[in-house]
Amino acid sequence: MTKKIVADFSLCTGCAICLLACSERVTGGFNPRYALMRIENKMDGLVNEPILCSQCTNAYCQQVCPVNAIEVVNNDQVLKINQDKCNGCGLCEKYCPHDVIVIHDKRAAKCDLCDGEVRCVSQCPTGALQLVERGELHE
Repeated sequence: MTKKIVADFSLCTGCAICLLACSERVTGGFNPRYALMRIENKMDGLVNEPILCSQCTNAYCQQVCPVNAIEVVNNDQVLKINQDKCNGCGLCEKYCPHDVIVIHDKRAAKCDLCDGEVRCVSQCPTGALQLVERGELHE
């Protein structure tokens, strides 16, 4: 079954530890600009809303990729970008409805749930991020 990260904005303090954990995995350094998620500050900073990849069933990023680099790997139902196929054209970044795909080192990058050890979730000090089975979302 497909897993997905869900966010509870009421628990998010905007501390950005999740962004640092994500960017460290992506780049080996701590730079929130390279995180594969973002935090939107709303209502004059009173509300912090984590914006994450939805692991869409009918993903726009996958549909627009001209080289079919975005694919489901190992039947885990998580969309991953095959770096050997990606040509860095940026169409997936442009059409991501959540604006969470980045071009880094001339290749696209998106959340792949850290291959099972989801760092943003494990490092969130308030529990604002949770990894759930897609079926649990309706409960």
